[in-house]
Amino acid sequence: MNGKHALRNGILWGLGFALMIAALYMVFIYVPTEKHTGIIQRIFYFHVPVAWVSFLAFFITFISSILYLWKRQTKWDAIACASVEVGVIFTTLVLITGPIWAKPVWGIWWTWDARLTTSLVLWLIYIAYLLVRSLATEPAKGARYSAVIGIVGFIDVPIVFLTVNMWRTQHPTTIIFEGGLTTPMLMTLLVCIAAFTVLYVLLVIQSSGLKTMEAEIRRLRIIKAE
Repeated sequence: MNGKHALRNGILWGLGFALMIAALYMVFIYVPTEKHTGIIQRIFYFHVPVAWVSFLAFFITFISSILYLWKRQTKWDAIACASVEVGVIFTTLVLITGPIWAKPVWGIWWTWDARLTTSLVLWLIYIAYLLVRSLATEPAKGARYSAVIGIVGFIDVPIVFLTVNMWRTQHPTTIIFEGGLTTPMLMTLLVCIAAFTVLYVLLVIQSSGLKTMEAEIRRLRIIKAE
């Protein structure tokens, strides 16, 4: 089994490395510069993928939290927590790359429009998830309480995604689904999404594996103490 895991991880690392190199090449060399916003538009190829990964991360947390409360298996709690940690990092990148693009295009770093505000709320929800885990007096209680946050907090994900369609915001509509990208732009975006998705999978595998081992060590110490 360990050999299979090593082979799987090796394949994922190789795939992730190849995709990331391809993504960087396509973003900085292959794809043409957008004629209206210029070179700053290239941040789009990082901003959208990290936003996608944050949504994916919190969806995995949502599913894993349900499975943990249902089956009480440590592996589901480990996956949920690892996915939140990665999701918070990627949401932080969303909140950083967005203003970097916004300043030259909108003339401001930040505005309290629906997309930005709900994205900040999403980040705060999962920061609260991590705080609950770290402040809990018992790991089991922290896992249960944070699982509830992981389930309830996911409600904000579709709200963030749909804000541009439900309200008037500074953000453009979903141009990806409306044919607003040329073929080179779309191909570059898809490669970037694939690269960051594989990176997410690798990070969650590594982190959840460590968390599962830590939980097993705690269990063995309790048994030994008894």
